[in-house]
Amino acid sequence: MATVRDIVRRDGTKLTASERKIASAILADYPFAGLQTIQELAAQTGVSAPSITRFVSKVGFGGYQEFQRQLIGELREGQRSPLDLMASEHSGQDESFLGDYAKRIAEQVAEMASSVPQDQFNSILRLLADPSRSVFLLGGRISDSIATFLSVHLRQIRPNIYHLAGNQERWPDDILRMRKRDVFVLFDFRRYQPDLERLAATVASRRNPTIILITDKWMSPIARHSDLVVALPIESGTAWDTVACAIAFVEALIVKVSEVNWPETRKRIEAWDSLRLSPPSGSQE
Repeated sequence: MATVRDIVRRDGTKLTASERKIASAILADYPFAGLQTIQELAAQTGVSAPSITRFVSKVGFGGYQEFQRQLIGELREGQRSPLDLMASEHSGQDESFLGDYAKRIAEQVAEMASSVPQDQFNSILRLLADPSRSVFLLGGRISDSIATFLSVHLRQIRPNIYHLAGNQERWPDDILRMRKRDVFVLFDFRRYQPDLERLAATVASRRNPTIILITDKWMSPIARHSDLVVALPIESGTAWDTVACAIAFVEALIVKVSEVNWPETRKRIEAWDSLRLSPPSGSQE
């Protein structure tokens, strides 16, 4: 099912100037801006309450209450655990499960490829490939493994890559190292982690680097502190959300970052390999 965010973006071309102001306010602080009273949203955007009513009707809702119920439903979806998802699991027959699951994941990856704008991918690529910017990375309970995967590859491609430690007491050291021109990449999928949002809020207000969030369509609260937000499909139809799209997205970044300045990448990999205590036996590990 499409989220309110998807619907507002899809219908953006048919909105009036006043309605575009409403849409921009909702998307800029999604979904929280839409959970205000209609009077509060009107005051924030400088448009009338009737204009907001017309806006929600134009994008397909029966009224402001229905619009807000959809947003509240999305917030609930963002907190669903494997125990909740198991109740609606439709994983298929055991004898054909692997093939069925692979097909389902392939469809999700195809959806990711069509839903993530190429311009957004290119913007992230330029930031990660810029050697004048340090890159900091962190993820949640499960998604930190993806942050680790990306950081390990980026370290072989370019210098100044920092994966924040799991111990929060060590975070201040990395925060103090951040500069305004640096990049902070965060991974956070449902169920979202409050400590990561607090970290993002602190970093945004105190150090102001470019914050990139990789999340799902229900949007980690970190989105309100982020400069770039990538919303990826994660539903697999089972009790367990898939990270296949996140891995595919990260692998695509690794490939293109390495190619931005391949001569320098090659020199660094060669130097890296020469310093290994157990050098790889072939030209490629």
